[in-house]
Amino acid sequence: MLIVSQIIENFESICNSLDKRNFNAKHLLGDVIKFDKDRRATQTKLDELLSEINTLSSKIGSLYKKNEIDKANILKEKVHTLKNETKSFSKKLIESKEKINTVLLDIPNIPHELVKKGDSEDDNEIIFDSQNLPKYDKSHLTHWDLSKKLNIIDFDLGSKVTGSGFPVYLNKGAKLQRALINYFLDKNIDAGYEEVQVPILINEKSGIATGQLPDKEGQMYYINDDNLYLAPTAEVPVTNMFRDSIIDSKSIPLCLTSYTPCFRREAGSYGSQVRGLNRLHQFDKVEIVRIENPRYSYKALDSMVDHVKSILSELELPFRIVRLCGGDLGFTSALTYDFEVYSSAQKKWLEVSSVSNFETFQSNRLKLRINENGKKFLAHTLNGSALALPRVLACIIENFQEKDSILIPKALRSYTGFDKISL
Repeated sequence: MLIVSQIIENFESICNSLDKRNFNAKHLLGDVIKFDKDRRATQTKLDELLSEINTLSSKIGSLYKKNEIDKANILKEKVHTLKNETKSFSKKLIESKEKINTVLLDIPNIPHELVKKGDSEDDNEIIFDSQNLPKYDKSHLTHWDLSKKLNIIDFDLGSKVTGSGFPVYLNKGAKLQRALINYFLDKNIDAGYEEVQVPILINEKSGIATGQLPDKEGQMYYINDDNLYLAPTAEVPVTNMFRDSIIDSKSIPLCLTSYTPCFRREAGSYGSQVRGLNRLHQFDKVEIVRIENPRYSYKALDSMVDHVKSILSELELPFRIVRLCGGDLGFTSALTYDFEVYSSAQKKWLEVSSVSNFETFQSNRLKLRINENGKKFLAHTLNGSALALPRVLACIIENFQEKDSILIPKALRSYTGFDKISL
């Protein structure tokens, strides 16, 4: 959530920055300034009333001591009237703050200066390419065909149990899935991230604090009776561990990793782009989250990018890194790098990770601050997928396939206990 004082001081530059997202912010930002002006006028009047009440209360005490009861009672009536006025202004103040907050919740984060204006993923910038694309072989099967042939993932059975987008992993497919989870967690822990296990149900406050609500309300599964949501990513419960917190600067950075299943109602359009593991309603993901001092957050973002890069390199997967343009940038992000792995059988790139810096956008909602020698300021929050499993698994199945078998990447063999999956 943007900070009101920054909007007032930098109105034009913020409008220009949000234009990179193709987001016309002038009307909404103008409303924020107008409502804040009303809020400040209301606050001033309320402060004046409270000051007058305090002054009169002091005089009343003095009059009682002098036994000037009639004069004291006249002032008491005036105080009673003023207190009724303060109730009215207090209510008006709350309403002004709610108006400001309602508008702010609909305004996305300000893009970083590196973010280019663009309309869609077609305008993203490729900043790294591993240059190790596998040679296309017409005999290569897609992961959904090969999974059926090897009996390692059953999409029809998942549809029977729940519906489309909920696969069942079988036999060595299930073990490969578990191996990837453990491998990702171990890599993150070795890189200095502390593992946490968090709830996969979140309350409304948590969704608002990290920016999923109201922006992605229709994309999350909702449990009506309990007013809870299924978490779309571990980022939400992990980051909300620090909601309403003041953290000593000596404890910063905080680096956490967590594995959770993730749930998303929206599954995109029909066709090959959502077939098999390409896009699911339930999927497993290992996340990394950092709480950083603003001075060092972009250095931390670079280190997160390098970390994910090292994992994909170790898995020997062909991948590239793209910097998202304004039109493709997430609502809460200031700067995002996507990692895409190449699918040999589908002949296209599949996103497997997003690594983002939210700057103060989430921490302002979270009320998450750092205390540095008595000075308190908003933290920067960052997160990244390290990694999302479905498309990584899909690309391993497709890129490492041989005739009637799948080779296991060397980095995973100590986790799986086998080096290939065969008929």
